[in-house]
Amino acid sequence: PIRIVTADAGGGSDMVSRLIGQGWTAAWGQQVVVDNRGGGTIAGEIVAHAVPDGYTLLYYGPTLWLLPLMRSGVPYDTLRDFAPVTMAVATPAVLVVHPAVAAKSVRELIALAKANPGKLNYASAAAGTATHLAAELFKAQAGVDIVRIPYKGTGPAMNDLLGGQTQLMFAVAASVVAHARAGRLRALAVTGAKPSAALPDLPTVAASGLSGFESVQYSGLLAPAKTPQVIIDALRNETVNALNRSEARERLANLGVEAVASTPDEFAAKMRSEISVIGKVIRDAGI
Repeated sequence: PIRIVTADAGGGSDMVSRLIGQGWTAAWGQQVVVDNRGGGTIAGEIVAHAVPDGYTLLYYGPTLWLLPLMRSGVPYDTLRDFAPVTMAVATPAVLVVHPAVAAKSVRELIALAKANPGKLNYASAAAGTATHLAAELFKAQAGVDIVRIPYKGTGPAMNDLLGGQTQLMFAVAASVVAHARAGRLRALAVTGAKPSAALPDLPTVAASGLSGFESVQYSGLLAPAKTPQVIIDALRNETVNALNRSEARERLANLGVEAVASTPDEFAAKMRSEISVIGKVIRDAGI
């Protein structure tokens, strides 16, 4: 069987890995096993040291290439030990606030934060996750002082935001759409370069008060370094086909996730760009 090593069961990477595996099975009649290894470095270490024959792959997001900037002793070099196959999906976040916050737009939120430095708290999951880095990028570009309240996961962070213990959060669309529609949270904007299919009436952060802001989590498929190009090409083509199936596109759209069909070189360039741009945020914030 082909093995896709990825993050926790039930998360976004797990779901996309299974959609890819279903497509490969349909195309090749090949059994595909999704191997969930949680967060951190374990998944990357497994694949970095695997035989480069196309039978052990890695599906992961920015944690893979940003973790070495935040932790010493990471047992792989992202740009040296992996062969990018394709960016698979792009996941923008949604900036949401508790209804008690007196801001109905990004511009009003920035003004409120500047008038009350250190008074607004934002909820985030573990250090270096998308919920954390998007908020730190927002802080840096908007020039505001908002305080991070860390949680062990997105679920507990969302619970305290709903309860009013924190005031704002950058969260994936799937976790906030129902709350926003029910009035339990107020969605202000999406963090991508364009509106999200899950919340089509919501403006982008850049268009509603913070020009140039963009924070999108890209995740994709990687093979061990030195995997033959013919294998990389076959994996890339069938991954794109798998995610373009109508069933897959519908499931992704419902989660506010967009399919991406990048080349290996485009994926490598994206990783290098994020290491540079987000790396500065990480250093400046002391993460």
